[in-house]
Amino acid sequence: MKIGNEGKARVCARRAVAPVDDVWLVKQSEQPFSGDAMGHLRRIQQNLSLPLLIRQAAERLGTAVTRKDSAPFTTDPIGDARIIIAYLTPD
Repeated sequence: MKIGNEGKARVCARRAVAPVDDVWLVKQSEQPFSGDAMGHLRRIQQNLSLPLLIRQAAERLGTAVTRKDSAPFTTDPIGDARIIIAYLTPD
């Protein structure tokens, strides 16, 4: 990844999770979530039925850059998105 593209990678990683989360919700017989990518990450963080590893990846990915020194923050947004997506799409 080129220096300076870290922010774009974070945004793309966040956005990649949202449609996968919607498909997972439908498979769980729930309605798709109508929020944005950050809303999906918050929903995942708060879903206590999901494994801690998945909730933690969502928390790191959803942490704003301005809070990176005071909250869990990912240095590998694509890796965290992959963790979440792999769990939500086991097939």
